[in-house]
Amino acid sequence: MFNDDFDFSSGRQQAARNILFWRIAQIALWIVGLIIFLCLLLKPSLGILLFWNILIPVAPALLVVAAGVWRNICPLATTNLLPRHLGLSKRKKLSASQAGKLNLTAVIILYMIVPLRHPLFNNSGAATALLIFSMVITGVGLGFIYDWKSAWCSGLCPIHPVEKLYGENALVTVPNAHCLACVNCVKPCPDSTPNIHPGASSKTIWHRISGLLIIGGLPGFIWGWFHVSDEARINSISSFFGVYEMPVAGAVITFIAYCILLFTLKPAFERKLIGFFAALAVSCYYWFRIPCLLGFGNFADDGLLIDLKGIIPEWAVFVMVSSTAIFFFYWLFIRNQNKKSWLIRPEFAESRVVKNRKLATGDFS
Repeated sequence: MFNDDFDFSSGRQQAARNILFWRIAQIALWIVGLIIFLCLLLKPSLGILLFWNILIPVAPALLVVAAGVWRNICPLATTNLLPRHLGLSKRKKLSASQAGKLNLTAVIILYMIVPLRHPLFNNSGAATALLIFSMVITGVGLGFIYDWKSAWCSGLCPIHPVEKLYGENALVTVPNAHCLACVNCVKPCPDSTPNIHPGASSKTIWHRISGLLIIGGLPGFIWGWFHVSDEARINSISSFFGVYEMPVAGAVITFIAYCILLFTLKPAFERKLIGFFAALAVSCYYWFRIPCLLGFGNFADDGLLIDLKGIIPEWAVFVMVSSTAIFFFYWLFIRNQNKKSWLIRPEFAESRVVKNRKLATGDFS
């Protein structure tokens, strides 16, 4: 009997080489993630610098240009999918309602966690490590129960709503380094659907609400987040809500604006509208983030990577942020949809079974 992952064809050999490349990349990123995790516990200042001021600032741009690359090498995804790769998953299917509820929960978790960076995660390596560990345990737990990427990578992961918003017009499509065969674990598959976006699935009210919240709310949420200092502290109920005040207010404003435009414009303009709000969100992020990284932020050393104040003129920073904004608006709003998916859809499981049966029996008719 032939092994499911082996074929004598040149196409299968090429696929094996591709998988080997991605496996090496996954292991390398997993080791990097482990190092960052240990630094957060043992060398908190270094861990916070590596995670919040290097890894996280790079991620949005990568999601815009090549979301599939991130989907292949994300250390959390690699860990979450271990039960499936090792044959330990129960491989349960999610109903449309369950998938929609997970999508909505992911958006809510994102909006709940990010404001806590200021008083907690940006200042505490242990708290950040606990956050990462909690996501790992949750992801692996879901991986033992549900099939492939359905419950975590395409469901409860709080980064996934941002992936769908930013990655709607990806530059490249790369091989799928996780799914050996497509079993339709989630519909539509975010990895294999061309130009996927948060509004692509409207099967349930949960899908529709999650799409509206992330598309409309994220630009204002980001703007408001950058108007809160890392010196904010939670020592009372009022101070706790104070951490959320600006991000939530900003999110409400842009959410209302999006809803008005959505119901005013013709349906044909919906995709352009989504692209505009995606560009607005990621441009807003880098408009504030780049100055913070270089010492030109609104709040002293918040988010500082390297202090270049006094070394480069402020107008140079303005050129940087303006250039990134122009790029993102071109990429996500002005540029035509390219009909590309993040990843190449693997063979459907049924067709692989048929092919392997023919190989085993010598029936090549």
